This record gives sequence, structure tokens and C-alpha cells, in this order.
Amino acid sequence: MNNCVLVLSNSYIGLYSFRKEVFQAFVDSGCRVSISCPVDDSYKAEWFENIGCEIIDTPFNRKGTNPLKDLKLIFRYWNIIKNVKPDVVLSYTIKPNIYGGMACQLCHVPQIVNITGLGSAVENPGWLQKLTILLYKVGLRKTKTVFFQNKANMEFCEQHKMVKGNKILIPGSGVNLQYHTMQEYPKDGIIKFIFISRLLKEKGIEEYLGAAIRIKKQYPNTEFHIVGPCEDSYSEQLDALQKDGTVIYHGLQADVRPFIGAVHCTIHPSYYPEGMSNVLLESCAAGRPIITTNRPGCGEIVEDSRTGFLVNAKDVDNLVAVIERFIALPYQQKIQMGLNAREKMEREFDRQIVIDAYMKEIKGIQ
Repeated sequence: MNNCVLVLSNSYIGLYSFRKEVFQAFVDSGCRVSISCPVDDSYKAEWFENIGCEIIDTPFNRKGTNPLKDLKLIFRYWNIIKNVKPDVVLSYTIKPNIYGGMACQLCHVPQIVNITGLGSAVENPGWLQKLTILLYKVGLRKTKTVFFQNKANMEFCEQHKMVKGNKILIPGSGVNLQYHTMQEYPKDGIIKFIFISRLLKEKGIEEYLGAAIRIKKQYPNTEFHIVGPCEDSYSEQLDALQKDGTVIYHGLQADVRPFIGAVHCTIHPSYYPEGMSNVLLESCAAGRPIITTNRPGCGEIVEDSRTGFLVNAKDVDNLVAVIERFIALPYQQKIQMGLNAREKMEREFDRQIVIDAYMKEIKGIQ
């Protein structure tokens, strides 16, 4: 292929962690690739530059919710599209999707959108939801293709007539099975659990901590590990729980594989509006059972009682009961759950599935 692909995103970290194989496939196929994104991590941006991508530093307020202040992003994208002259624009995350879509309409350039999650602004009824739905309708009214990471997001967008074009369901970002390899299961002894995420309320950190407190009292032969950046609101509580031995906090880690490999089970009690939880995909790829909520982006990854367990969102009692159920499983059954989880990743969530879907759409650009 000799297509020119312009990518719009809000972070090189996400592109590097979950999509770099897609970009490598574009470059290997002969595509010219330009990336418009805030350069917030020079190492990650440098990786893309080293494989031949053009880096266009495009700062904007990723968390702001005032559309009037974001209007200038449309003109930035319009100017970038005019300069790059892409055959297709590929966008990720809400603002690049919506405002990039508006710029694509002005420039008459086809757009491929990836909905990585609709966000709380869309999920929670109110004026902000209505405004966001309207922005989607305006921004994505002429898209060529929309990739969805879970069925619930696709159905919501279809119900509210938010998007146009081909609608394709892909398995999230998929998981690189050569990088996230099967790891030997820990020995039967101290049963270790892990929570890997930003320490946000919506990610279920309060339920995890609450369950850890109760389980440690009843089952002292357990460990509860945490990996991820800590929000200020939890730092004091986390310090206290570390001091009394309830949890072991490892902070933010660049490589989560050793931490997943050291535990018996990953717990992700999230009720955040996920696209598809990457930490669950990576845990399953390593051969670890998972405990997670039956929420879009989480529930699709687990086969209840076969690769892990489902729990109710915002329900510490239910989470404690399920953790106790896992603890009571025979050791060989825990191992088999992990093997089943790996098999499911190979069958349904291989990142190559995602790469092939992108390549097919890029090749279809006229």
C-alpha cells in the first residue's frame, strides 16, 4: 500500500502500549504515517518516529468539557489535514474522534474512528450526556468506518443514531500474545491477588480495599497487591493499609508482566465505562484467572466459573464472597482456570485480529 494515514489521538502512551503493532503493520505495508498528538512522553513518541512515523505535536486540554474552548482544535486538525494531505484519518478517543471528524468533513477526507469507550459523560443521563450525543452526531455524521470495542457501546450509539458508516466490533485493542506470554502459575501457598489500574473510585479501588481488609482478617495467608498511580484522595488510606500489612503497593510500573506473573488472580472490580479492559486481557494472556464485574468492557473477557468469576459492581459483600470462593478452589482448578483464560485470548482476543481489521479498512480506501 502507498496510502497516507493521519492518526489523531490524545496520548502516545495509549498508542504505544496497546496499538504499536498496528502502526508497525502500516509502515511495513508501505503506508506513510503521521501522528497528531500531544507529545507528553518523549520516549513513546520517539519509538514511533524511529519506525518512520511523522510526529506532529498537537497540545489540547484532554479533560476539559467546554466545547467552545475546544473549537480551536477543529481548526488545528483542519490545518494539519491540509498540510499532510492524508488518504484517510484514523482517530482514537473522544475529542480526536469528534473534532477530528468535523475537520475531516471540512476537508472531505474519509475518517476511521475507534470508540475506545463512551465515557461517563455519555453513560450518565443529564445535560452533558445530551450535549455529548449531539457532538457525536455532528462530528461522526460522515465517517467511513467506526470500530467499537464492546457490543454495549455499539448498541448505545446505534440506538441514539450517533454514528454513520460501517460499524465493526473488534476485541478491544487485542493483546499481543508474543509479549504477554503464558507464565508459570505460582506455587500453592500464600494466595496472592492484584489490582492494576489508576486508583480511581470508578475502577473499583474502594471495593478492592474493602474486600482486602475483610479477607486478610479471615484468611491471613493471602496478599493483596496494587499497581498503578495513586490519586491524592487515597494516599493516606493506602499508607495506613500498607503499614498494617493489608495491602502491598508497588506504585506505577512500566512493565506489569512480572507482577501479574507473581500472583494467583487479578481482581478488577471496575464500573468505569471501559472500551475493553487491557489489564484483564494481559492477565488472561499470562494464564491468570480474573475476578471482574459484569460490565461492558469487562464481562466479555471472563467466562464465569471457567476463566474466572463475575461480581456485582459496587458490591463489597459479593466481592468478598467470590474471593472466598476462589480461595477455596483446589490448586489444580485454579491452574486450569488460567489455562482456559489463555486459550480464550488465543481464540478471541489476539491483537492480530485487530491489525487485520485495520488493514482491511485501510486497503479499502479509494
